[in-house]
Amino acid sequence: MYGAEPVNEESERTAFRKAEKKYKIYYENAKKKKIPRSVDLSEVIDFRSILESFKGGGDLPAGVFELKCDFNQPVFGLVSRPGFYFIPAALSIEEQCHWIRESLTSFPQPPNRTNHNAIYGPLQDLFLAAKEGKVLIEEDTLAENIISEANLDQSNVNTPRWKYIKELDESFSRDAGKSVSASVLLRKLRWSTLGLQFDWSKRSYNIALPHKKIPDKLCMLAKRMAAPAMPCSEEFHPEAAIVNYFGLGDMLGGHLDDMEKDWSKPIVSISLGCKAIFLLGGKSRDHTPIAMFLQSGDAVLMAGEARECFHGVPRIFTDPENAEIGTLESQFSDENNLPFLDYIRTSRVNINIRQF
Repeated sequence: MYGAEPVNEESERTAFRKAEKKYKIYYENAKKKKIPRSVDLSEVIDFRSILESFKGGGDLPAGVFELKCDFNQPVFGLVSRPGFYFIPAALSIEEQCHWIRESLTSFPQPPNRTNHNAIYGPLQDLFLAAKEGKVLIEEDTLAENIISEANLDQSNVNTPRWKYIKELDESFSRDAGKSVSASVLLRKLRWSTLGLQFDWSKRSYNIALPHKKIPDKLCMLAKRMAAPAMPCSEEFHPEAAIVNYFGLGDMLGGHLDDMEKDWSKPIVSISLGCKAIFLLGGKSRDHTPIAMFLQSGDAVLMAGEARECFHGVPRIFTDPENAEIGTLESQFSDENNLPFLDYIRTSRVNINIRQF
């Protein structure tokens, strides 16, 4: 999936790749429906359980410590991964709902770029179009149908562009390849970029691309979350963010986030929606990664040495038994929020905020 480095024969044999294959979702051969193959999760760290035990006076597991800081709730670290910090249940349920809405309605809006830009150009109001059942169609296709009915000259038809229409009638059936429903595009949304725009083809920031500042409210959240990992007396300055969207079967392959200038400043990563498995490796793919659960509302900080660690997401859980989104479902249960509920039941959103 997006963001991962190319997989070659040598990397297929690494400890990181073996862990990805271990936790990746596979299906049993079933005739009527897909049944996920069972996987051993006994070695996956559950920081929510650790938090609950810790608040009750329990001891921390070997290799896990509490960071001494002024944050308003426990922040955990791993002895073997300096600069990595985990804040379980960092966001309230109200904050989670707010950022899920923003991630679907505001963050993909132009001039912010998404994975759809390469084919369709900037798309306005994708979530609303999906909600209203609209279809995206090439405008030259639309023009051809209108012009052919009027038996007019087509020589002045403009370069193909895309626009939403309410629905396709029978006259468009022969051009189905030039149309796609907004709901399909929403499900195929994989990333959007806020603030300074990231050029995925060059793996670098392109300051020449049009962009808006990161929303103030998101900046405030990022500064608050980043504080435990910041150098003494310094403040985090959010300048760019990448929002990743995961659906059933999606994964984020092992990679490094190494495009920012100052690695002493953390990447602030916020998880929303369905539970996932996060792999945190070492400075080489040959280091066996540590697996941990990420649940909606958790925050991860990676600064200093942790910025040199390979990491990825091999799996999300969308089944009701493991998704851990019951509280979110109750918050989105009213009629106005049903489109958000429908999306988040089978999806995960991750917001990564960075200082360039």
